Amino acid sequence: MGIFLVQSRLRRKATLVTRSHQGKVSQPLRNPAVTDAYPLPIEKPRRLHLDWLFPVLVQPRRTFEKITAQAQAVWLTPLLILSLTAVFQVIAAGQIKQQAALSGQVELPPGFEYYSPEDQAQFQKAMEATQSPTFIYVLPALAAVSGVWAGWLLVGGLLHLALTMLGGRGAISVAMNIVAWSSLPLAVRELVRTASMLITHRLISSPGLEGFVPGGDGGLALYLAAFLALVDIYIIWHILLLVIGVRVASGLSRSKVWAGVLMVILPVLLLQALLTHLVSRLSNLTIIRPFF
Repeated sequence: MGIFLVQSRLRRKATLVTRSHQGKVSQPLRNPAVTDAYPLPIEKPRRLHLDWLFPVLVQPRRTFEKITAQAQAVWLTPLLILSLTAVFQVIAAGQIKQQAALSGQVELPPGFEYYSPEDQAQFQKAMEATQSPTFIYVLPALAAVSGVWAGWLLVGGLLHLALTMLGGRGAISVAMNIVAWSSLPLAVRELVRTASMLITHRLISSPGLEGFVPGGDGGLALYLAAFLALVDIYIIWHILLLVIGVRVASGLSRSKVWAGVLMVILPVLLLQALLTHLVSRLSNLTIIRPFF
């Protein structure tokens, strides 16, 4: 009888051990890397990318890989920087012009001494009107900011068209992003010019390669001077960044990328020089009466 009780107890223990073992085995194995991992939160699109400002200048290829991988528009940050630097330069130049006007350093037209007293008085009134903050700060600032955005739209649209003609199949939003971020060297140029004017208290004369133009009052010489004034190390820097960005985004050959970029930049520079030349010719006209 005692032997029978011992055997039954042993059977019960064996049954309990077997059941507990089966229960443990039947449970699925947990992999912490799979079961405990939750989906990463989706990063919301940012409107500003200030962390790309310096890397795009020193590590352009790596930064343009991030820029071209974006599905949304990321051109706002560089355009804001370009607009601000353009306004800074206008403010610095306006202060110098205002100080020159207060000190009586006004450039008189040729033959001013032969004007009648009435014409001289009208000219003085006109000059006083053009020395107001509207003419010194507001209108030049609006023109500078408008030039930044209009230039970006023009270059971006023409670049997308040129790359499409050469076999590229990228979206126009990618081209607009590349043009905006590759234009940051122009913001560096504006900061350098602003600092120069604040230090020397003088306006920038003969920018770029304008000083290499032979002297002359002809229209062709003045237009050439306006064109060479746009050519400097910063525009070359801009072209190099543009080539790197297009190369990363489009995958075209190097020769096609250079051809597409130069097909866009050279006509735009020629057009900008023409507008600058026309504005300078109009500004040299004698003002007989103020605008208001």
